[in-house]
Amino acid sequence: MRLFAPAKVNLALHVTGRRDDGYHLLDSVVVFAGVGDWLTIEADPALSLTVTGPRSAGVPVDRRNLVWRAAELFPPGHGAAITLEKHLPHAGGIGGGSADAAAALRGLSDLWQVPMPDAGAVLSLGADVPVCAAGRPMRMSGIGEVLDPLPPLPPLWLVLVNAGVEVPTGAVFSALERRENPPLPPPPAEGWPDAAGFAGWLCGARNDLEPPARATVPVIGEVLDRLDTRPGCLLARMSGSGGTCFGLFAEEVAAQAAAQQIAAAEPGWWVEAAPVLG
Repeated sequence: MRLFAPAKVNLALHVTGRRDDGYHLLDSVVVFAGVGDWLTIEADPALSLTVTGPRSAGVPVDRRNLVWRAAELFPPGHGAAITLEKHLPHAGGIGGGSADAAAALRGLSDLWQVPMPDAGAVLSLGADVPVCAAGRPMRMSGIGEVLDPLPPLPPLWLVLVNAGVEVPTGAVFSALERRENPPLPPPPAEGWPDAAGFAGWLCGARNDLEPPARATVPVIGEVLDRLDTRPGCLLARMSGSGGTCFGLFAEEVAAQAAAQQIAAAEPGWWVEAAPVLG
């Protein structure tokens, strides 16, 4: 079987506190984009992992990979030959490894005809894995375990840009000035009439990790400026802990044009235009 592992994008991310065990409490708007990695899973006596694709360099093929650890959550005695085709940038703030693990969980559950691991086991793989397993627009809170479906979204497009500079997540969280910040504004129960209305609501939210990330890796500010000045861009913001940034667009034509312009100006950057998946 062949499974898609779409990029996870935090359109807003509020840090609302920190537990005694050190885990940060979040309140986030999460959507998925029509660009991502692919997994091929075949029945096999033993568990194996092969990594291919344009972003395969440096990706581990053993227990250091979340795909392998996802497979280990199932009962012993189940084998599979898994091929991971990497297209998303590593440690890019768009949940590449988490999306891969979530796709592996779904695929292996179907292959072996066994239930998915319980919620606690899925969360043990990482805070983003539960929402990636859900695979639809969500409000994610707690440490990633509380998921509430968002009201219906209007048609939306994203331009995702990563300048290829690693953003150290630990340093970004350590540089936060405040960890007890207000939560997201409540979404309208009926949803949003159009992309402009949704973008207006998002403008009342923020990514609390963006300021410390920009201070740590200044090129993020340059990426955001490039996106914000593209015609048709409704909002430019960083996703997650960085360093991938996104521009939100109402129309495919404007999004594709923006992606082409940025990619032509910065051939070393990773740039993709993709729809927001429903």
